Amino acid sequence: MSAPRRVLLEPAYLLHHRPWSDTSRILELMTRSHGRVTLFARGARRPGSALRGVLQPFIPLLVSWSGRADGGTLTGAEIGGALRPLPPAQLMSGFYLNELLLRLLPREDRHDRVFDAYADAIGRLAGATDHRPLRVFELILLEELGYGLELARDAASGEPLEPDRYYHFQAGRGVLAVRETAGDPDAIQGRDMLAVSCGEFDEPAALSAAKRILRAAIGHCLDGRGLQSREVMLALRQLEQDA
Repeated sequence: MSAPRRVLLEPAYLLHHRPWSDTSRILELMTRSHGRVTLFARGARRPGSALRGVLQPFIPLLVSWSGRADGGTLTGAEIGGALRPLPPAQLMSGFYLNELLLRLLPREDRHDRVFDAYADAIGRLAGATDHRPLRVFELILLEELGYGLELARDAASGEPLEPDRYYHFQAGRGVLAVRETAGDPDAIQGRDMLAVSCGEFDEPAALSAAKRILRAAIGHCLDGRGLQSREVMLALRQLEQDA
């Protein structure tokens, strides 16, 4: 159990909140130095509370609290950087990032690189025209949590991938050469696998391959449990197609 502490002006992002009593909220925060923490924000739901306009997702915060990180009491919060709100079209992508952290990041496990990657992804999503910021963040998150992907070598032979050959990615095992590619929608060209391994998504084919590979890898980490944000995104996309 974490030791009692008093923390002042810690960089943070709000991942999720829910009501607690008639006037307060329970906050799930991603902090730079203390990882994911849960805090009680007393009085935050009161109409006159100054926290109502501050405790919003996707905004850089500076938070202070007393007590333990898992169940401590928020003592203050303020805006911690330049405000660049996510456009409506990118809100679900932001919530997807938040859900990944809530589902995969252990409590009170410091990950400076994950925090910085999240801040960078949120900043880039504000002006993004594709999902490249999501793919970059997913790669870094998997690496930091010990689930880094080996995409440069064949898992069976150990040989480096050939750019012109085709491969499958199997979560939990790795990359495997494909003997017959005709009519195989899951086959990925070696050059695209290698681009994903380097985090290079400039080519549409590499970005598409990254989506498929990282979705499978993250699904494996989640033990097959679905993500609500992804289901909502799929439902909204279907509504747009049916309109």
